[in-house]
Amino acid sequence: SYNQGLYHRWCKSAGFLSMIPEDAKAWRKAIANTKEQTQVDDHFHHINLEDKPIPYSDETFKEAAIQWLVETDQPLAVFEHPSFQRMIHIASRVSATRSVQI
Repeated sequence: SYNQGLYHRWCKSAGFLSMIPEDAKAWRKAIANTKEQTQVDDHFHHINLEDKPIPYSDETFKEAAIQWLVETDQPLAVFEHPSFQRMIHIASRVSATRSVQI
């Protein structure tokens, strides 16, 4: 019809997407042909085992403390020092979602 032609010209000049049922059906079909279903895999990424945080256990903490002691050439008495014990006590209260930053 005549009004449909006016509407199409207005849509083109205004940069508006035509909502006439036949036009809407055509552009929906065109969009559907170009769209691709996303997969949940697209939203996740692989984490290397080296990047994964080590779960806490008394044994792993003891091993890490001994390794630090040996590698930094600290005296054995450092583990009994009040400042060291205070530092460990403070770090132990950090929530699981955060890490200790020095």
